[in-house]
Amino acid sequence: MDPFALVTGADRGLGLALSTSLLERGWQVFAGQYMPDWPELEALAGKYPRALHILPLDVSSIDSAKAAAQAAGKVSDHIDLLINNAGVTSSKKAQPIPSPQDYAEMHRVFDVNALGPLRVVEAFLPLTAGSAMKRLCFVSSEAGSISRAERTSWYSYCMSKAALNMGIKILFNHLHPEGYTFRVYHPGWMRSYMSGKKNLEAALEPEEAAAFAIPIFLGPREDEDRLVLVDYQGQEWPW
Repeated sequence: MDPFALVTGADRGLGLALSTSLLERGWQVFAGQYMPDWPELEALAGKYPRALHILPLDVSSIDSAKAAAQAAGKVSDHIDLLINNAGVTSSKKAQPIPSPQDYAEMHRVFDVNALGPLRVVEAFLPLTAGSAMKRLCFVSSEAGSISRAERTSWYSYCMSKAALNMGIKILFNHLHPEGYTFRVYHPGWMRSYMSGKKNLEAALEPEEAAAFAIPIFLGPREDEDRLVLVDYQGQEWPW
């Protein structure tokens, strides 16, 4: 029986690259689609028509997450690997206080980055509970590391990732005793579309970041009883 994975934010960038890599390894993939007009995911479905299952999914909506889980449940009674990849940052220039802050924009970023993964886990928990693997993965960031914070602005993104890390820790405390294993991953400075357009100044293409991520997401750890944040080089980051 083929294993099943869910990847959120699979339209482009890292999510698309992760989905592609899993498909190449023989996985069945539920791909969370937020932008139906973006062509790459549909093209990938044409290449893997029996293995890629596109699910409309807006992680900022619990109703959308529940609808996606219901649709996935019609295909499979379990999901082995859940990758919370969907994330955003602000397209507006980050300014330190006392410059005026856009608090509505902060709410938007926080809603997607910190609360979105919780909605997805909640909605899909009945399906992950049916798996022997029970692997929950989260794309976080060094920006959420309080101990190593050096920025003087970027409040929304940094605070959202720090909040995400706390949410993951609380999930870990509850679900790890039930057999779940966790991966928290910092993909590095990636040429992503999170700000609305591709960041060509970054160091890594999404395919490169995915190539580092997949062994971490799929492989075992010697310290499964300890929640860790690791980067694309396998180095651990402090919380």
